[in-house]
Amino acid sequence: MNPTKLRRQIAWEAARLMYSRQESEYYQAKMKAARRVCHGWVKPADLPSNAEIRDEVQALARFQEGEQRTNDLLAMRLDALRLMRILERFRPRLIGSVLTGHIRQGSDIDLHLFSDSLEAVTGALDHEGMVYDVERKRVRKQGEERVYTHIHIKDRFPFELTVYPANLVSFGFKSSITGKSIDKASLPELEQLLRDAYPQLDLEGAVEAAAESLDRFQVFESLLLPLEDVKQDPRYHPEGEALYHSLQVFEHARNELPYDEEFLLAALLHDVGKAIDPRDHVRVGLEALEGFLTPRTRWLIEHHMEAQQILDGTLGARARKRLEQDESYEELLLLARCDRAGRQPGAAAPELDEALDYLRDLATRFG
Repeated sequence: MNPTKLRRQIAWEAARLMYSRQESEYYQAKMKAARRVCHGWVKPADLPSNAEIRDEVQALARFQEGEQRTNDLLAMRLDALRLMRILERFRPRLIGSVLTGHIRQGSDIDLHLFSDSLEAVTGALDHEGMVYDVERKRVRKQGEERVYTHIHIKDRFPFELTVYPANLVSFGFKSSITGKSIDKASLPELEQLLRDAYPQLDLEGAVEAAAESLDRFQVFESLLLPLEDVKQDPRYHPEGEALYHSLQVFEHARNELPYDEEFLLAALLHDVGKAIDPRDHVRVGLEALEGFLTPRTRWLIEHHMEAQQILDGTLGARARKRLEQDESYEELLLLARCDRAGRQPGAAAPELDEALDYLRDLATRFG
């Protein structure tokens, strides 16, 4: 095969692996791609560079995501600006795909922060009510082991903050893709970039609107956590508190329809109203979730108690016929069966964070 053609095929296959999130590192992606394309050993000179693979990833993103990618880029830049203003005293720098424009579905907003106190950074995030995890990652480069501190924020778009000592604020970090100095933007530089790239944009109004847009998964978490204190009638719920029940139902639903985000959300959220008014939990739960559900998820939650009556054979023929006309009727019955299965004392169930992370990932992968 022509070496140039071979190189392009390997680059395309590596890009496909990275775009689909089967691989996250360029080296692993290109080696796996080379094995698939060549069915064996390949000369190092035929392997594409990281930059070539990145360009193919971007071509895939443009093809798959279209105009949505352009809209997401602006939204991610506005979210970056909002957080950089909150963390201004840590001299934040925007780096990566949100700065360069090379985003794709699932891209992080990458910021460098400079502080000698991790607690000062996390304290600022706590003050804003943000949900995050701290990760210390050991990396060996050129025979030297380094420990990097990352803060992963769960928001409308995911953030990865890397915290460096304060004296490295002027250090010239290099890209693992090109080997050259990375592009970075300070807070004033990002504001200028936005004004130049979007001259018709009301920047301050857009940032304010972004700040007011709630992350739906944080809303879900705030409604689910109180269920831990809701004790249920042991005659019908021997498993105990309502959060444990909801997580069991979610797990059964995930085993049945693992890629149906709307169905899985209905399974997880169907009883959130019990922490507000257990006498009318369906209505008050839907009121609390107003604006955060698709019509299909809302319909499944709205009728999940009637679905129990269908399984019992106690629902009237007219009401049943009305429900049967909806295209999600079979999923409604499946939800009712999962609801019943999720009442086992001591049964395995995911933690709430795990369930929400799974749903976030579905939302990122499949929009």
